[in-house]
Amino acid sequence: MRCPFCTHEDSQVKDSRPTEDGNAIRRRRQCEACGARFTTFERIQLRDLTIVKSEERREPFERDKLMRSVAIACRKRPIAAAAIEKLVSGIQRQLETQGDSEIPAQRIGEMVMEGLKGLDSVAYIRFASVYKDFREARDFEEFAGSVHEVGKG
Repeated sequence: MRCPFCTHEDSQVKDSRPTEDGNAIRRRRQCEACGARFTTFERIQLRDLTIVKSEERREPFERDKLMRSVAIACRKRPIAAAAIEKLVSGIQRQLETQGDSEIPAQRIGEMVMEGLKGLDSVAYIRFASVYKDFREARDFEEFAGSVHEVGKG
């Protein structure tokens, strides 16, 4: 593993343990050249996924991009980092086991919205405002009203 500080090729694993959700291995490493310590994560990848955007453009699935999107929606909300990690890992696992290697971006957006809906209504509305491209305050009002109605039902 290349050192992120000095780019030396070799590092020594000092500690390995599973993450809380059990979907990855966390490794503490030390560079053999500069002595810096850093952490890496090793995850199982069942297949390479390609995201099909609305204009038929294709790009590789990036777990970190999905994680950032969900984290932005959850910013300053009382949501544990482990809950966000579990949501993203669950979505990735579903995508990898569905059989299709090409996934419409819309499907991922719907999966995130479904997950956030059960996690935090504010994060759900934040994500929806970007995903559904809200243009006016009225869009927020209408959507928030439907969220409130769901909560009553």
